[in-house]
Amino acid sequence: MDSTTGLKEGRDVTATMPDAFLEVEDLHKAYGSVVALNGVDLSVQRGQIVGLLGPNGAGKTTLVSIICGLRRADRGKVTVNGIDALSHPQRARAFIGLAPQDIGIYPSVTVLNNLQLFAELTGLSGRAVATQIEQIATALRLDELLDRKAGELSGGQKRRLHTAIALLNEPPLVLLDEPTTGADVETRAALLEVVTDLARRGSSVVYSTHYLQEIETLDATVVIIEHGNVIASGAVHDLIAASGGSIVAITFAGQPPSHLNGYTASVDGSVMRVTTDDPGRATAQILEQLGAESSRVEGIEIIKPSLETAYLAITGHRYTQGEERNVVAS
Repeated sequence: MDSTTGLKEGRDVTATMPDAFLEVEDLHKAYGSVVALNGVDLSVQRGQIVGLLGPNGAGKTTLVSIICGLRRADRGKVTVNGIDALSHPQRARAFIGLAPQDIGIYPSVTVLNNLQLFAELTGLSGRAVATQIEQIATALRLDELLDRKAGELSGGQKRRLHTAIALLNEPPLVLLDEPTTGADVETRAALLEVVTDLARRGSSVVYSTHYLQEIETLDATVVIIEHGNVIASGAVHDLIAASGGSIVAITFAGQPPSHLNGYTASVDGSVMRVTTDDPGRATAQILEQLGAESSRVEGIEIIKPSLETAYLAITGHRYTQGEERNVVAS
C-alpha cells in the first residue's frame, strides 16, 4: 500500500493501454441555437492529467458528459481504449470512472454501505470489495467515517465520498468535473494526492476545475475552452513562460483611458491591464502619465507570473471561480 495516499502499489494499467487512451476528434454539440462544442479535439495519454479550463458555458461539462455517454454528440469521434465511445458507450464506460459536479450518494445509509454498493456495481466482488474500500477510504480520509450515515457528513466529506465512489475500481480513465467545488482544504489536498498517484501509475485523468492553483499543483497539461472551441493548450510552465511577465491591473471609476504611451494595455470593463517585466516601475510611470485621470483609480493589483497571467494573456479576461449548472450552456 502506498504510504502517501493509501492506494495500492502493483497495478500496471500501462501494459494494456495505448499511448493515447482517450481521443476526441472534431466533436460538435448544440442545444438548439446554442453551440456547446464546435469541433473540439482532445488527446489524453496514459498517465497524463489534462486540466480543462474555461468560463461557465464554455462546454467543459458537455464534453465530459459526451465522453462518458451521458449525452449524445451531434457529430465527431470519441475513442476510449480503442473503442468507439459514441457507438458503443456501454463498452467504453467499463474503462471510465466519473465524478460529476452534482454529488450522487445515498444519504440514508452509511459511508461503508455506499462504498459497498457502488463497488459491486463496478463489478468488484468478494475480497476485492473490502480491499478496494479500505484503500480508497484511506486515500480520501474516509476511514474514520465509514459507520456514519452519508447524509450526516459535512459538505467536504460528502464530496470525498462522491469522488471515492468514482475511483473504487481504479479506472484507467478518470473524469472529474469540478471535483472540489465547495470542498474544504482537507478534501482538496486529499483529492489532489489521489489524482497525482493515479496518474503516476498509469491512469489518464481529465480534470475540470475553476481553481487554477489546482492545475498548477497537478502540473497538468492545460486545455482552455471558450464558446465550445479549444483556444489554447500546453504544459503549465510553457503557457506561463509565454504569457510575458507580471500584469498590472488598474480599476477605474468609469471607463479606463484608451491609450498609454509606451505600454500596450487591454481593457475589460472598468479594468485596464498592462503586461510588464517590471511591474513596480510600470505602475509608477502609468500613474504619472495618467495625471488628473489618476483620481479615478479605485484599485491597483499586481499579478505575478502564473497560470492566471497566462489565462489572462490568452483570453483577455480573468478566470472566475464558480459553478457550471446550466445544462444548455455548460
